[in-house]
Amino acid sequence: MPNILIIDDEKAIRKTLGEILSYEGYKTIEAENGEEGWEYFAQHSNVDLVLCDIKMPKMDGIEFLQKAIEKNPDIPVIMISGHGNIETAVDAVKKGAYDYISKPPDLNRMLITIRNAIEKNTLSVETRTLKKKIGKSYEIVGESAGIKQIKDTIAKVAPTDARVLITGENGSGKELVARELYAKSNRTDSPLIEVNCAAIPSELIESELFGHEKGSFTSAVKQRIGKFEQANGGTLFLDEIGDMSLTAQAKVLRALQEGKITRVGGEKEINVDVRVIAATNKDLLKEVEEKNFRLDLYHRLSVILIKVPSLNERVDDIPLLADRFLQLIAEEYGQKPKTIDADALKALQQHNWTGNIRELRNVIERLIILSGKTITVDDVQKYVLP
Repeated sequence: MPNILIIDDEKAIRKTLGEILSYEGYKTIEAENGEEGWEYFAQHSNVDLVLCDIKMPKMDGIEFLQKAIEKNPDIPVIMISGHGNIETAVDAVKKGAYDYISKPPDLNRMLITIRNAIEKNTLSVETRTLKKKIGKSYEIVGESAGIKQIKDTIAKVAPTDARVLITGENGSGKELVARELYAKSNRTDSPLIEVNCAAIPSELIESELFGHEKGSFTSAVKQRIGKFEQANGGTLFLDEIGDMSLTAQAKVLRALQEGKITRVGGEKEINVDVRVIAATNKDLLKEVEEKNFRLDLYHRLSVILIKVPSLNERVDDIPLLADRFLQLIAEEYGQKPKTIDADALKALQQHNWTGNIRELRNVIERLIILSGKTITVDDVQKYVLP
């Protein structure tokens, strides 16, 4: 049940608003002036929305608004006043009010405004929570020499627009490196667009990357905006670029050289400002020798080369990774994290990790499900090394 703080020096207004909002399922708290309202707001974290009069003794509504926004800018404040005019409303909104309602309020409009404000605040909180979870999921964990070098390279390269080619085995964490490069770049206000080149049929990859015009081929029933245009101003992550067709490679090369693309079936050149990060599990120079990959594109992509070590090359990081997965998976399941004993960790370090970090996460999840409160070496022998 959302809590609404009503601040108004007129007792009749407070009582009327309180009765209406209580009937609508809200819990209300009343304050007879701005100073009393501020004291409650400053000392309690249970306020979901504020209805605040403008003209009040001791502390007026605008002063309360400014102090409230400084303390918690996420809580919506709706200003109400019987002395309203357009200038007052505009000034209140400019100073951060969610909306402005004149007295006597239109009840339907007021209830809709309150509902929208609370829904927006709830969505903002959920978005921040989700971003935190995503941030944890994509964090690069490890203190081995190889990982320290990667983190150092990211710190130097991320703020630039240099293209980066990330290599490494499947499941080794290439996507984590790409996301970290984006997160620490100067383009975080613009999108990160991902394309898995291996998952798109060769006949569709050009349309996926560059878009197409209506009628350019049989199933093109409407215009499509490609990934390059979607990433304009931001970052394009081309995963498994070693699987891209030679025809598409030629167009990607042109886009990188000239900063222009042309949609499939179109003639108009479209300017694009895109930072490209590419990743592959293949040896691209070997692919060049076998005429599967263009050498000029390789040189365009590999301004900075980052090789992600396999898990077998960084077994010292397994305790840290295991602990992180124990925490993350427990959060997903809504459970208390389990512990893992030292002998079990040693056994995991001796395992041949052909699936790298992806395999380790699956193994930790399996052990969480099948073992007791503490994961032992016997659990590892039974469920991981049968």
